[in-house]
Amino acid sequence: MRKFLVFIAAITLPCVASAQRAAWQPPAGHPTLQLWPQGAPGPKTSVGPEANIATAKDMIAGRPIIRLANVTDPTITLYEETDNPTHRAMVIFPGGGYTILAIDLEGTEICQWLNSIHITCVLLKYRVPNSGPYPKSAAALQDAQRALGMVREHAAEWHIDPHRVGVLGFSAGAHLAAALSTHFDKRLYDPLDAADQQSCRPDFAMIVYPGYLVFSEKNYEFNPDLPVTSQTPTSFLLQAEDDFAHVENSLLYYRALKNAGVEAEMHLYAHGGHGYGLRPTALPITHWPELAQKWLERLP
Repeated sequence: MRKFLVFIAAITLPCVASAQRAAWQPPAGHPTLQLWPQGAPGPKTSVGPEANIATAKDMIAGRPIIRLANVTDPTITLYEETDNPTHRAMVIFPGGGYTILAIDLEGTEICQWLNSIHITCVLLKYRVPNSGPYPKSAAALQDAQRALGMVREHAAEWHIDPHRVGVLGFSAGAHLAAALSTHFDKRLYDPLDAADQQSCRPDFAMIVYPGYLVFSEKNYEFNPDLPVTSQTPTSFLLQAEDDFAHVENSLLYYRALKNAGVEAEMHLYAHGGHGYGLRPTALPITHWPELAQKWLERLP
C-alpha cells in the first residue's frame, strides 16, 4: 500500500506543480495589494482555481498570450515610473469578455509602455468570470471602484497626483472603464476603510476597442446603463470598423459624450479587428499608441 501511495504522489505532484506555475504572478519588484483582505463582496464568481487557460493556438502577432481564468482574489500591482514629471497615473483594465483576463497583452505590456512614456501604471486584476457587465454583475465594477480609491489613498507614497489618475481599458475592460466613468458617485459595496472615502471618478479615460456599450441585437441601441453626464471624464476612443465587437460601441459613446458636453477624441480605422493590444502589425492602427501619447500630453 505504501508503494502505491508513493506512486500516486509521483504522478500527481508534477500536475500540482504545473497548475501552480500556470497561475499568473506579478513580476518581481512590483508591489501588489489585495483589494479585499477580508474577501470580496457579493457572490462567488469563479468556477475553479485561478489558472492560465491559454493553449498553443492562443497567439497574437506570433507570440503567446496569457488567458487568466477564475480570479477570486483581485489585486492591484504598481508599476511606478520614477521619472514622472506630471505625477500622472493610469489604472489598467485588461479585457477578456468578463470571462478571462488578457493579463499580459492588455495588462503588463501596457504598463511597460506607459512607464516608457513616464507614466506610473497600476494593473487591476479584477474578478472573472461572471463579473460583468454591470448591472448583470457588480463584481468587476466594485473592484474598479475600490482600486481607484486605493490608488488615491497611496498617492503620496507612490509619488502621483491624486487629481491625475486615469483609466485605460481594452474590450470588456474598456466597458469597465466606461462603467466606472459613469458610476462613481456611489460605491456598490459597503465602505471598508479610508480608501473608500476617496473619489473613484477617473480624471480621464482611454476606451480601446470596447464592447457592451451598445446592444447589437437591438439595432445598436446605446446601453442605458452607462448614464453619461457632464461629469463623465474626458475620453480617448479607438476602434476598427471591422472589429467583431462593432464600431458602433465607440461611435455611440462618443456621441453621448459630445451631447453631454464632455471633451472627447476618437480614432477609427477601416481595418484592425479586435484584441491586438500594443503588438505590432502591418496595419495603420498599430500606431495608435503615438496618438494616445499625444492625447495624454495635452491633458491638464
